[in-house]
Amino acid sequence: MAVDILVTTTEHLPGQDYEVLGEVFGLTTQSKNVIRNLGASLKNVVGGEIKDYTKMLDEARNIAVDRLKQNAADMGADAVVMMRFDSGSIGTDMQSVAAYGTAVKYR
Repeated sequence: MAVDILVTTTEHLPGQDYEVLGEVFGLTTQSKNVIRNLGASLKNVVGGEIKDYTKMLDEARNIAVDRLKQNAADMGADAVVMMRFDSGSIGTDMQSVAAYGTAVKYR
């Protein structure tokens, strides 16, 4: 279920006065499956984009943002400012994505 909360990478929302509620985040860890690993191995030989991995990371970012929005909604926020992403590998077959920012409430 998508939560209707504005998420922006900017520090200020033009025309809005708001109070800071605190840090919010959304996390997900995705695993590469055997078929993706096989395709990646083949692409590693010939070069080029590994579309299955790109799709997996895109999905992971979307999940992380959805969870960030839910975290903000649970705090009573109207928006999230200064949103950023962080990602990293866990071992050789997992990718973690974090979306984080500052939850704010309009005055």
